[in-house]
Amino acid sequence: MTKNCCEQCAYYDYDEEYDEYYCSVNLDEDEMEKYMSGHMDACHYFSPYDEYKVVRKQN
Repeated sequence: MTKNCCEQCAYYDYDEEYDEYYCSVNLDEDEMEKYMSGHMDACHYFSPYDEYKVVRKQN
């Protein structure tokens, strides 16, 4: 999982209090260990962020 991949995900949020970006998915202990060690091949929770999704539904 690359940082670019995370930046395009709907779960990639910004925390104003700490002035940093983070993943808002609640990972279990095993998934967090894989993520932090870099051994996670692909994020199972990846959902592409699409800001125009709502607009398309309105049309």
